[in-house]
Amino acid sequence: MSRQLASKWRKTAALMKYPVAAVHIPQTKAFNSGNLLHMLSRYGMVYIKPIVGGGGYGVIRVSASVGAYRYTHMKTTRSFASFSEMYSSLVRVKARRRYLIQQGIHLATIQGRPVDYRVKVVKTERGWVFRSLVGRLARPGLCVTNLSKGGTMLSGRRALGLSLPHISGRHKRREMRSLTLTCTYIMESQFPGVGQLGFDYGLDYSGKIWILEVNTRPQ
Repeated sequence: MSRQLASKWRKTAALMKYPVAAVHIPQTKAFNSGNLLHMLSRYGMVYIKPIVGGGGYGVIRVSASVGAYRYTHMKTTRSFASFSEMYSSLVRVKARRRYLIQQGIHLATIQGRPVDYRVKVVKTERGWVFRSLVGRLARPGLCVTNLSKGGTMLSGRRALGLSLPHISGRHKRREMRSLTLTCTYIMESQFPGVGQLGFDYGLDYSGKIWILEVNTRPQ
């Protein structure tokens, strides 16, 4: 039976110990008013996510610009004149569970819809083997790409070609596989017993690979 880990915080913290992985991880902090204000002032856009949960459930995008604060939950976007007003509303809307704040990455898009990537590996008698590398295109109007939220699955090759036509898709697929193996060995060393892993990657317009999440029960 493959070991499962629900906490996004524990998995992120494990990878952050290793510089080779840490450079690919968006800044992540515990959810509270002070951390949210600081990260909005630094990055302009962040995501808040339940520490335990999957399928895109409860994920909210929060942004700040001159004189306005906004959050988007599913297809609804609300705007506020002050941080305190926005934060009070956000606390009422989010699920009643612990959250983290993740630096917002402006993902490469296809026709304005964000796309990310799921790379799945499974441990066999021959060691770790790749099962899939696919793109996930967000449903129109949504900021999450999960298939359970109406996202569309594409081949990794097609997703890269449509979203980053100026970058070698073959090179990026090779880079994702290499990063996956590195992080898989880190995860196995930190959490003995894991037998399958799903890495969610986002690529910005420069082609940099960001580790958005690691799943121990990938769908």
